[in-house]
Amino acid sequence: MNLTDYAGNVIRLTDERLAHIKEHPEMTLHAEKINETLADPEVVVRSKSDDEARLYYRHYAGLPIGNKYMCIVVKFKEADAFVITAYFTDSIKKGEAIWRK
Repeated sequence: MNLTDYAGNVIRLTDERLAHIKEHPEMTLHAEKINETLADPEVVVRSKSDDEARLYYRHYAGLPIGNKYMCIVVKFKEADAFVITAYFTDSIKKGEAIWRK
């Protein structure tokens, strides 16, 4: 499936990657938040370990697992962008913020 981020970039989310993400029980219930996080993130950070990867963060309060950020890792290649993984985390990783809400 194709999703669109806050900047209008088309980002692929393959069935295989979605199945991988849903292997985490907390993500199975909140997979629909992937599109919301990409379209309306609070911050986007360039990965410190992979210059082609961007981490999209959006905070969610009142989840069964507590207040968490959803992090979506997107790899940007020449004419392609695709989701690598998505997960909940307590904090935003350090790195260069390339966009803030």
